[in-house]
Amino acid sequence: MSSVTPLLSRKVSLSAAVLVAMLGLAGCNKTPPAEETTSEEVATETPTVTEGEAAAAATEGETVTIYSSRNEQLIKPLLDQFTSETGIKVDLVTDSTGPLMARLEAEGANTPADMLLTVDAGNLWQAAQKGLLQPVASEVLESNVPAKYRDPAGLWTGLSLRARTIFYDPSKVQASDLSTYADLADPKWKGKLCLRTSKKVYNQSLVASMIEHLGAEKTEEIVRGWVANLATDVFSDDTKMLEAIASGQCEVGIANSYYYGRLLDEKPDFPVKLFWANQGTTGAHVNVSGAGVVANSDNPDGALKLMEWLSSDKAQGLYASADKEFPVKEGIDESDLLRSWGEFKADDINVQKFGELQTDAIQLMDKAGYK
Repeated sequence: MSSVTPLLSRKVSLSAAVLVAMLGLAGCNKTPPAEETTSEEVATETPTVTEGEAAAAATEGETVTIYSSRNEQLIKPLLDQFTSETGIKVDLVTDSTGPLMARLEAEGANTPADMLLTVDAGNLWQAAQKGLLQPVASEVLESNVPAKYRDPAGLWTGLSLRARTIFYDPSKVQASDLSTYADLADPKWKGKLCLRTSKKVYNQSLVASMIEHLGAEKTEEIVRGWVANLATDVFSDDTKMLEAIASGQCEVGIANSYYYGRLLDEKPDFPVKLFWANQGTTGAHVNVSGAGVVANSDNPDGALKLMEWLSSDKAQGLYASADKEFPVKEGIDESDLLRSWGEFKADDINVQKFGELQTDAIQLMDKAGYK
């Protein structure tokens, strides 16, 4: 079961109203429910309404509007499948997370948005802190998504996992030379390390997790070591950083695994290897992409239905095969590519911490000279 508390009146489609009226008349005439009536029992030529047809009629004309920072090409196949199965249409509006949150703030009660779909628990936490999301109660989400990947108050839920780990040039580095994120601060990597900018939330969340595990003082020491070991300026995105390793600009770096997977799709012989970090300690850093129901949604029930569907077995399998992300639901079969990277120990930290410690992480990286 699932429930939400809408802040505005809900949209009711004409077809749904007609269906309710038809069922009401049927009740007055003491006619058994359509799904319980066989063709032999029907005395008239009135066609039987199947359960699927009733569901389609109830959702005909219903639309869920999503503000999404996810790549449309990656998320649209899942949304199209949802529409095909439920009859609920999806209106997708895409932009970066910051502008989308600013838009929600500016629109207030007049927003057309029903759901915010974005990446990184830090972004989801920030949206919740700004009052942009409303709490939901869903037995489906509680069953499908482990608590460490959900907001404790039900303001948002993770829908897929992305691991941020170490990548290396196998022509220059042996896997046995690698161990932890902290080890990349060792002087042996001087002039050999590449990193993405600290301005990206992915690195902010990684550093936040290190603060939680190691404390601020030790984490600052590590980040200073990273900066001292840089082979070149920081990169604007993970793909460029991985390509820098491939081209010989550096030998090691940190990136999200799905960027690597997409590069392998384009270049199966891409000369970079993945190494699972921190396997002897806390486990590799994992984060989420996720969603929340917008506070001023006109269709919070539809938004919640979509969130629940995205946590289903079918959608979780699509995340793994199409998006190169790990399923957030346990027991889902991963794609051949993800399995080829081997099993790994993931950090068991509650991703809520990435948001709570985000400001501390940003200030620490700035103090350490990490641009």
